[in-house]
Amino acid sequence: MNAQTVMGFDYGVKSIGVAIGQSLTGTARPLCALKARDGIPNWDDIDALLKEWQPDYLVVGLPLDLQGEPLDTITPRAKKFANRLHGRFGFPVSLHDERLSTREARAALFEQGGYKALGKGAVDAQSAVVIIESWFERQYAEPFHASE
Repeated sequence: MNAQTVMGFDYGVKSIGVAIGQSLTGTARPLCALKARDGIPNWDDIDALLKEWQPDYLVVGLPLDLQGEPLDTITPRAKKFANRLHGRFGFPVSLHDERLSTREARAALFEQGGYKALGKGAVDAQSAVVIIESWFERQYAEPFHASE
């Protein structure tokens, strides 16, 4: 398997968290949170990140309820954002279930720095880390086979 660089997005109507990950290690790190106006980012900011990091693949968190059903307003918007990423920049894009990513991101940040670490931008970027790392787990997990 070739190592791939993956950029992940935690889509939101006011803020979009961004992280970068490496398939070789299966880990990611937060980059930033981009401001969005009614769910629309400054596309030049995304272009600059793509040029700087040159990812092989993009992953966008897909908001679902706890039963795995689409949410009325945000799920279609996240899908539209993913389609626009692909259409504007030509990168392959996957949608990935992001259930509980914000909760997991908050827990990780709190562990690192307490309440002061829980700024909105930090949580959004850390949520993008969770999205990438769980996507890696799903993509690259191979079933265990006991040797005979």
